[in-house]
Amino acid sequence: MLEGNKREINDSQNDFDDDHQTSSAKTPLRKDAFDISDDEKIQKIQENVYQILHTLGMDLEDDSLKGTPKRVAKMFVNEIFGGLNPSLKPKPSTFENSYKYGEMLVEKNIVVYSTCEHHLLPIIGRAHVAYISNGSVIGLSKMNRIVDFYAKRPQVQERLTMQIVQSLQEALGTEDVACVIDAKHLCVNSRGIRDIESSTVTAEYGGKFKEESVRREFLDYIQLNTTFE
Repeated sequence: MLEGNKREINDSQNDFDDDHQTSSAKTPLRKDAFDISDDEKIQKIQENVYQILHTLGMDLEDDSLKGTPKRVAKMFVNEIFGGLNPSLKPKPSTFENSYKYGEMLVEKNIVVYSTCEHHLLPIIGRAHVAYISNGSVIGLSKMNRIVDFYAKRPQVQERLTMQIVQSLQEALGTEDVACVIDAKHLCVNSRGIRDIESSTVTAEYGGKFKEESVRREFLDYIQLNTTFE
């Protein structure tokens, strides 16, 4: 009876996880998240990956596999989850809007590579970001870097969209920021329902972008064909 109850609880938890519930725009990190160095994290993760593969029955003495635990550990810490480290947060370069540009600026088709925090499978898509200057402008490449920084962590797409907007609002000193992300989740495309055609669209609108006409203008810009040959 106890085992049955445990299975029922686990099944309920799995259903909850698949619902993409999230409590806030903050990534859930423990207070001691940075008490050990990156090198220590790599060593611990390497040992854990070794145990996972060993448990699955893989021969870790094989030439093709012997380096896998360390490669995965370094990739986790230095690459795909590097956005967890606050010291790597890009420092946005802002400048005075001396040319008095008063319309929205849109940076579209920013590549998104992230990782679903429920199954640790890739999220791949595009982000479209816009703002209306309140006296400051930001270097274009910084917008890409902000997207990349928040994408490089275990994520849910809703939170990622909000974090991008909030980071740009803070940097620019204005609420007039918007972000739309269209992405494929391999946890949907490659497992479970295995729907390879579907994608997920999320949006976050601040300030003037909450007005229907301004939001419509932004969405129209996204639809423009800007393919260059």
